[in-house]
Amino acid sequence: MIDMRPVGYVIGLLTAVMGLTMVAPMLFDLFHKDPEWQTFLQSSVLTTMAGVFLALACSNQLGDGLTLKQSFILTTGVWIALPAFGAIPFMIGETQLSLVDAMFESMSGMTTTGATAIEGLETHSYGILLWRGILQWLGGLGIVIVAMIFLPVMKVGGMQFFQSEGFDTSGKSLPRALDIAKGLLNIYIGLTVVCALCYGIAGMNMQESIVHAFTTIATGGYSTSDASFAAFPGAPQYVAVVFMFLASVPFLRFLQMVTGDPKPLFQDAQVRAYFTWTLYATALIVVYRMFANGDYSEEMFRSTLFNVVSIFSGTGFGDGDVVAWGPFAFAILFAVGMIGGCSGSTGCSIKVFRYQFMLRAISAQIRRLYSPSRVVSVRFEGRAVSDEVLSSVMLLFSCFVMTFGILVVLMGMTGLSFFAAITGAWTSIFNIGPVFGPEVGPSGAVHPFPDTAKWLMILGMLLGRLEIVSVIVLILPRFWRS
Repeated sequence: MIDMRPVGYVIGLLTAVMGLTMVAPMLFDLFHKDPEWQTFLQSSVLTTMAGVFLALACSNQLGDGLTLKQSFILTTGVWIALPAFGAIPFMIGETQLSLVDAMFESMSGMTTTGATAIEGLETHSYGILLWRGILQWLGGLGIVIVAMIFLPVMKVGGMQFFQSEGFDTSGKSLPRALDIAKGLLNIYIGLTVVCALCYGIAGMNMQESIVHAFTTIATGGYSTSDASFAAFPGAPQYVAVVFMFLASVPFLRFLQMVTGDPKPLFQDAQVRAYFTWTLYATALIVVYRMFANGDYSEEMFRSTLFNVVSIFSGTGFGDGDVVAWGPFAFAILFAVGMIGGCSGSTGCSIKVFRYQFMLRAISAQIRRLYSPSRVVSVRFEGRAVSDEVLSSVMLLFSCFVMTFGILVVLMGMTGLSFFAAITGAWTSIFNIGPVFGPEVGPSGAVHPFPDTAKWLMILGMLLGRLEIVSVIVLILPRFWRS
């Protein structure tokens, strides 16, 4: 029998912290004399009390660390409990969302997907807009900690390749893992502050700068406007490009850089590949748009670069109708969305390093075909990649592709058009953000979707953000046997 008390204790503490963060939008609405402050006061009290009571109820059985099974349960449990409580302001506040819409908005925020069920963002209080940004900021930080500490231990999708003794969650190494987590938090906060200042210099007002800084560094994509970044043309888009890219680079590299060792950042094979592939994708679309549409303007280049980085990083900010660019350009954007950023970042999707592993494995297999007696090993950053890691990567890649296909079919069965079903599955399982199709509202919101399709997307967002395997394992009877 698995002892759930350590898991409940951690979830309780995190829920209480979430309740306390609701004070921020409450204070902003109170300052602006907006009655919506009462919504956040009620939500904060309810969430904080629930978290405290759960933590107290489970505090009588705390050990030195979490077991492997407890780590799996905690990872999924946090991403279910926090979105559930985060949905409360959307249900009882001015947005008056239904349960499914509120859960969709909150899950999309926590998983930093960025798809929305709310229309008319400009008409809502700043507290609601800030809360959406806070949800994404909390989720972005959370996935960094999960990726650096829990996923390597659970050996999810080849993450064990990056495991170090500092991320061992059982026993003596936990204090060092905690120190690294604190360092990552400092980097995360620092990038957010600098991003907000840069947005302000670029022309955004204080409220817009704060919300967009939260959602940019989290690679989340929530905006203060239905038009997303089409409402902020020019300098703010270049600022967004820089910080979206930085947010999808391994945060541990920034931590090493600020401690006096910048070389790992520039020598990281993931970072170099991510930068190169971003340039290739941008160049291909720019050339295509030049010849297809005869557009040679700076605005065309800016919108192309912005949308490529936005979708590649999984942020999901929008600038115009990318479908109108043509099938070739959209196919490239669709493909980079399925790649995603680097491991240990707030970036989403399958991640660059897994594609690098697979490309190296394919190359090694081809060389073996030409020279059967030759010993060929797969190497990454000078280290041999074990068969266990490669099998883990292949398993996760297969799970992503199969889950995506199943989700497309199921969403199509709800009555959605094929284009809406495929982009809805794409944006949720790879945590990208934008959805396209005739059923999508003029603001890009999925409010018109059937409730069943929204629940499927909620499930897809959860599976994609936690890299599928760590969630699916919980439904296996063998996992729960002692």
